[in-house]
Amino acid sequence: MVADVQEEIVAAVNELRAKYTYVFTTGGIGPTHDDITADAIAAAFGVGISEHPDALKDMAERYAKMGTEFTAPRRRMARVPHGASLVANPVSGAPGFQTGNVFTLAGVPSIARAMLEDIGPRLETGAVVHKVTVRGKGLREGDLAEGLGAIAKEAPGVTIGSYPWYGAIDDHGVALVARSADAAALGAAQAKLEALTRSLGVEPEIQS
Repeated sequence: MVADVQEEIVAAVNELRAKYTYVFTTGGIGPTHDDITADAIAAAFGVGISEHPDALKDMAERYAKMGTEFTAPRRRMARVPHGASLVANPVSGAPGFQTGNVFTLAGVPSIARAMLEDIGPRLETGAVVHKVTVRGKGLREGDLAEGLGAIAKEAPGVTIGSYPWYGAIDDHGVALVARSADAAALGAAQAKLEALTRSLGVEPEIQS
């Protein structure tokens, strides 16, 4: 989380957009004084900001249909950095926007989720990462630590994590999660995780 301080938002956005393929921000694009994300994104990219004609038109029509006055604070939500493309908001109408590899979304979870529907097709995808979970009911991480470390060292291209769960006295254990874009490597790692679980007297439960 970044505070509502423009310099801090600019610094965070510029650091992250240079490091990662995509950056998603949520919040700060509403009608109130503390909604400064749009201005901060414009500053981060070194561009101006003004009302987007398409956003202004759509919002004006929406408020007219609702019989609600399209006030100056509401018009603020039509402001986007120059050169940005709009991200549709089917829930409340006020759009998000994409500037370079940075997507700026509303902070309300239901609206952010709806905006992601418009963003999905824009994203360039890479190799699909597959996941498998090997659950060992009744096990403890201390039981698995040594064997798990050895498996991880012998599984290049596979990331392996250990996650204990505590449901009740008779419902606890460890979930071993393996992820990889290499299906063969993932299968080999899964077999070793199952063998490790069985060596400790527990029949593994598999989730994929």
